[in-house]
Amino acid sequence: MRFIGPGQFFRMLRINMVLMRHGLDEIIFATHLFRPFRFLIYLLPWNWFRRKRAPRGERIRCALEDLGPIFIKFGQMLSTRRDLLADDIADDLQRLQDAVPPFPGEQAEKIIEKVYGKPVREVFASFETQPLASASIAQVHAAILHNGKDVVVKVLRPDVLPVIKRDIELLYIIAELAARYSSQLRRLRPVEVVAEYEKTILDELDLLREAANASQLKRNFEGSSDLYVPEIHWDYTRKNILVIERIYGVPIRNIDELKQCGTDMQRLAELGVKIFFTQVFKHNFFHADMHPGNIFVDIEEPSMPKYVAVDFGIMGTLNVTDKRYLAENFLAFFRRDYYRVAKLHVESGWVPAGTRVDEFESAIRSVCEPIFEKPLRDISFGQLLLRLFQTARRFNMEVQPQLVLLQKTLLNIEGLGRQLYPDLDLWTTAKPFLENWMQEQVGARAMLRGMKDNLPQMIEKLPEMPGLIYQALRQYSDGEQQQQQMRAMQDIRQEIRRANQRSVISMAGASLVLGALIVYGFGQPNDALVLGAPLLSWLLGGAGGLMLIYATQD
Repeated sequence: MRFIGPGQFFRMLRINMVLMRHGLDEIIFATHLFRPFRFLIYLLPWNWFRRKRAPRGERIRCALEDLGPIFIKFGQMLSTRRDLLADDIADDLQRLQDAVPPFPGEQAEKIIEKVYGKPVREVFASFETQPLASASIAQVHAAILHNGKDVVVKVLRPDVLPVIKRDIELLYIIAELAARYSSQLRRLRPVEVVAEYEKTILDELDLLREAANASQLKRNFEGSSDLYVPEIHWDYTRKNILVIERIYGVPIRNIDELKQCGTDMQRLAELGVKIFFTQVFKHNFFHADMHPGNIFVDIEEPSMPKYVAVDFGIMGTLNVTDKRYLAENFLAFFRRDYYRVAKLHVESGWVPAGTRVDEFESAIRSVCEPIFEKPLRDISFGQLLLRLFQTARRFNMEVQPQLVLLQKTLLNIEGLGRQLYPDLDLWTTAKPFLENWMQEQVGARAMLRGMKDNLPQMIEKLPEMPGLIYQALRQYSDGEQQQQQMRAMQDIRQEIRRANQRSVISMAGASLVLGALIVYGFGQPNDALVLGAPLLSWLLGGAGGLMLIYATQD
């Protein structure tokens, strides 16, 4: 159990001070800890002379910016959930995606010069001090290489690691307290979720890792007309500096501009779903930070729009079991096979093994059935998530930390689909892809693909086959001989045991006879003999009896 140290204590105080400074006192006094003191909100001196407050969306956004990267990323995720937030709040939070206040461009130049050990003008033919965009972890500047290629230079924010580590430690403390004092929150496994988030955000601080992620994603979509990934310039890339090809496109949030250019919005929305499922189930490597600030659209051919992705710091993967489980669940949902959904949850261990499948099936049906055959604009996913949470609590379902990134990406995809084409039928778009994927995993096609994949290894081992067969037969023959020898030894042991038994029986009989002779054959009136004969007879008889018992034991 972690304890609140001085650093975490003062950080919590600062969080409360930031919330109050931006006029968000109601958030503090809405918590269980401070709710009894809600009346104090009217006694605080700054409320007496406070001027007119800024709009609530702006106040929330400014508070998150002041609190740092962890809170900014939380706001970024919320900005895509317009079905859960009021429009004014969502509009302001949207600015967190690439409009976080930048650090000075001169400071970025100093970082670059320190890394390369030479002036910026020697590294790049030109470098724009004014950043193109600024985010919670880093900001990007336009530049031109000496070979004339346009690039963007991503520079990590200075001293960002200590801030993140401090806030992560605070999140651990809050998660442990929640798990300790609330059985409902304990089921959500908050400590594991924080650990998964810690790993993700620390990985995001390594720009070499981000460059490798981009290269892998580019290979996965090589030759595809669906998604373009810019080229990495490895000679210039370092742990805190990333140099990547500059792309030109329309930010996906500019809906009006896309429509004015005649973009096929339905195809664009369906293509986003297709790309997501391709990354998750075919490549097992998906972009897990797909908020609108990281996605552009190439509208060179408006009727055939193409996605362009940037910012590859957060990528997700799934193991084979999770991937198969998710695919079967999706298909079962699409087919409305709620019994299969319930059974999969039990088999996977997500709900206790003793859960009644029929009761769980009924609960899932009541949650999911109302959303089918409706366009996105008529579906309240907020209500769906709320009811699923209630179902999970009823059946003690646990949150799976390894799927947090996937869940976050699903929220982003849904938010984008709602903005691009509200009439998108998510189920009709995704179902054929998943059915095709499942056919490739089982049946004749899967068997043929497995034989094809293993054929090189089989051919490589072919010259060794005669020797391996001979060795196997020799081992089998040696095993048979050993078994025969063991059976022969067992027969010998049994014969020796039977001979011993015969000898013991003979000795026992002699002892009994000798005892009888002592009693009846030596009847002279000798006191010592009269007294000793019964005792000696008893000893010899007892010894004979023990021998008989031993001899009859197996």
